[in-house]
Order: sequence, then C-alpha cells, then structure tokens
Amino acid sequence: MNDYKVSIVIPNYNGKVLLEKNLPKLFDAVGNINNKIVEVVIVDDASKDDSVKFIKKAYPDIKLIKHTKNRGFSSSVNTGVRTAKGNLVVLLNSDVIPEKDFLEKTLPIFSDEKVFGVSLHEKGYSWARGTFKNGFLEHSSGKETEIIHPTLWISGGSGIFRRDIWHKLGGMDEKLFSPFYWEDIDLSFRALKRGYKVLWNPDSIVSHEHESTISKLSKSYVARVRQRNELLFIWKNITSKNLINKHVRYLFLRIFRHPGYIRIVFMAIFKLGLVLEKRKKEIKESKISDEAIFARF
Repeated sequence: MNDYKVSIVIPNYNGKVLLEKNLPKLFDAVGNINNKIVEVVIVDDASKDDSVKFIKKAYPDIKLIKHTKNRGFSSSVNTGVRTAKGNLVVLLNSDVIPEKDFLEKTLPIFSDEKVFGVSLHEKGYSWARGTFKNGFLEHSSGKETEIIHPTLWISGGSGIFRRDIWHKLGGMDEKLFSPFYWEDIDLSFRALKRGYKVLWNPDSIVSHEHESTISKLSKSYVARVRQRNELLFIWKNITSKNLINKHVRYLFLRIFRHPGYIRIVFMAIFKLGLVLEKRKKEIKESKISDEAIFARF
C-alpha cells in the first residue's frame, strides 16, 4: 500500500487545558505533507469543561464528534476510527506531542501488508515485552534500540494502525475493558494470534507528558480496574491449556496469600459470561499459539 492517507484520532475528556497546549504542536506535524495526514478527529466523551467550545472556536477544521454521555476510552477511540477516512489511523492521547516528522519513517513499514500497526517511540520507553510467569502476564519496556523491533502491543495513546485490519479485529473491546486499561494489549495480542505483525519504530518520536484524565482519579480505583482487566485479558485470550491451567493454580495461590484480591476476582467474574463468549471466538480464529508469541519476547 503506497497510497497512504492518515487520520489522527484523539479521545478527549475534560482536556481543554491539554488541547490548548498541545494542538499547535500537533498541527506542525499535520502541516508536514510527508506525514500524509488528511484529517484530525477529536472524540469528546461528554466533557464537562469547555473542550467542545474551544475546539469549535480555535480549530473549526477539526472533525469533532461528541458523545452525549461518558462512555470511556475504548468507546471514544472506536467512534473515531469508525468515522476516520484514512487507511491508516494514528491514536494520540491529548497529552502526547508528536515530532514534526514523526510519520515519515513509519509509513513505509506498511508496505508489508501483514503489518497491523506500529507503536510510536515515546522518549524514554521502547518496545513492549511480556512473559507469562506464575500464571500471569508480566510486561515491561524493552531496551531502546535504533532499529524497528517487534512489540507485544501497540500503545493506544501513541500508535498507528491499519484501519481495515482494525475493523476485521472488531476494534478495541469496549464491552469488556471499559473504562480503561488493557484494551490496547488485548487488541494487539489478538492481531498477533491471527498472524499479523505488531512493531515498534524508534524513528517515530513523540513526547508523552502523562497528564491524562486517569491520573486525576482515585489510585485505588484505577488499580482495581487494572487488575480486573488483567484477569479478563487472560481469561479471554490465553487459549493454551497448559498456560490457563497454570493461571488457575496461581490465581488460587494469590487469593490465599492476599485475601483482599478476591474482590478483584469477583469484579472480573461479573463479566464471565461475556468473556467466555469472546474466548470461543479467540479459540476459533487464532493461528499462532500463546507460547509461540511469548517466545518472541
């Protein structure tokens, strides 16, 4: 694919201050014709500040989509991608600032039709590695390199995706992982298991200032959602009998050692019917084993 058309999709919730600060820098990159950006889409997730008013006044050319009620990160992203007209879609959080040439050395990667997406290079971070250890997925950042590297997942706040494969995969799983966390890992892992490539590019540089809405929420609440979604990810996506049996053993061990963890388990069990339904689809459509994927990292 050489006819690149890129849509930028930014989910927003009460982010007026960040938009005021960062949109001018984004439009420096939009003005670079080598980035092939054809539109900027902002999906406002029922903000209570003056985000919508600011966007309409200061950036009338932005395609603005408004949710009438707050639906969470995954839903906002899915809405943006559905309405995007580009064959490639860049997801940017409102606290992520791209370099002016951030896509110039990334677009050619998509000449390989098996590439689903590329994680952009947030300064100080690298490709994502993951191992299935003691029944759970342990993940971390790999060492920064100067070459393109496989990654376990593409960041949902700074990544570029092939839109047709996104739709084949069904996008982010907003029913299971809302309001936030693990949705980008889930999407990328599903792509990997179907034989697509998920990469990280050191030359596609962005800065992430980590001023997101999540940082304003209760730390205990965020931690509970993160841990619940880890369980949902495993129950949905780990289809290896050996690995899932290990998970069950270590899950009981974790509950025994940390009785308070039972609260997290019950939060996940609340969605068990849905997750088992989705698990059947993963078993049916997966082409690559869990063990083969983890062996790469």
